[in-house]
Amino acid sequence: MPMIDLHCHILPGIDDGAKTIDDSLDMARMAVKQGITHILCTPHHNNGKYDNPAEQVITHVAALQKELDQRSIPLTLFEGQEVRITGELLEQIQSDNILFADLDNRYILIEFPTNDIPAYTEHLFFELLKAGHIPIIVHPERNSKFIQDPNRLIPFLEMGVLTQLTAPSYIGVFGKEIERTAKLMVSHNLVYMMASDAHNINKRGFFMKKAYDAIAKDMGGEYVEAMQQMSRDILNGDDVQKPIFKEVKKKKFGLF
Repeated sequence: MPMIDLHCHILPGIDDGAKTIDDSLDMARMAVKQGITHILCTPHHNNGKYDNPAEQVITHVAALQKELDQRSIPLTLFEGQEVRITGELLEQIQSDNILFADLDNRYILIEFPTNDIPAYTEHLFFELLKAGHIPIIVHPERNSKFIQDPNRLIPFLEMGVLTQLTAPSYIGVFGKEIERTAKLMVSHNLVYMMASDAHNINKRGFFMKKAYDAIAKDMGGEYVEAMQQMSRDILNGDDVQKPIFKEVKKKKFGLF
């Protein structure tokens, strides 16, 4: 079964991920070792520091794929972006600067600021959904507002928004608090799929196999299969099967 990674900073020299082509190749080899077969390349876009409009990303992905093919590294790359949420996102989509996770422009990876859920989020998501674009909130378990109260995801899930967990979060790479939040979100079906958000081969590596194994141990193999299926469906631009989410009882995240 193909293992798909829908969030990865493997393109060299364009954001805070791989610095050089050698770094990219090291990451590709590591991905293959973990069983990853397809990667959606998602450089940061629009986050105030990095700007990677669609056309440039497409060129970078083609160049890296060529390098992989020449070295017989069995990895298929797709072009995408990790898009920082902004009030101008709809205009950006209309001007063809935005890449989606699929070729039908259905699913879009949205990054929140680390410490905030912007006030306009619900309105923006409503407008995106109305236009046929489904936001995927990436790594909510690393956002301080969702850490304080994971139930803040529920209004977005009710709208039809999707969520993507980062693999290293689940196995403690980013510390205990994020690990606990990730496990809470998984056990309450508040995150629907998993990706690596890999930036390098060290602390920001892939960790996909290890995290899937841990989730299978906690939640069962069918849960992992459903997560993996959702990633495949998103890449294909197909409809997804969503699990039924549950509210987290307050004492679980230590407010009372």
